[in-house]
Amino acid sequence: MAFDAEKEISKLWRNLHNAQSEIGRTWYRWRQAALDIAGPNAKPLDVSLKAAEITGKGIGKGFLPRLNWLKGEEAWLMNLANNYAGQWINYGAIVKLEKGGNPFEVFIKWERCPWPTFAKEYGVKMEEDVLFCDRILQSILEDVNVFFNVNYKIETLKAIPRGEGICLRKLYKV
Repeated sequence: MAFDAEKEISKLWRNLHNAQSEIGRTWYRWRQAALDIAGPNAKPLDVSLKAAEITGKGIGKGFLPRLNWLKGEEAWLMNLANNYAGQWINYGAIVKLEKGGNPFEVFIKWERCPWPTFAKEYGVKMEEDVLFCDRILQSILEDVNVFFNVNYKIETLKAIPRGEGICLRKLYKV
């Protein structure tokens, strides 16, 4: 039997997209289970934000071995921004980076993101989706800032769930 590279690549591509979709859906299934266990007085946003904080801190710890300070702070910042982009690309988003107006500023632009679609499927408000993502992104920086003795922030300027077409975030030195 001959090897059909195009067929195999198509199969891998389809499997990747299926896995990415399952990650998002699993998140929202988990959210519903947590709310069911927490009871009727639990606030969905509080549950999501706490989970986002825990998730972000875990992702940030995973970034630490991949960040290299030896080439200088500007290169380090681009490496950090690339880690952010790569994380969301793994989830199925299309993410691009643009240098900012000063050396310690990078814009991270999500041109497509599947997470608002997952949120809609599970009846989650779009603003919760934005706040959840913001909390993850900000929580990533907590240990990164401490470990490298820097003070960076990430700020949302535009958000797909708010109907703005893209998610645009500024990663910058304070």
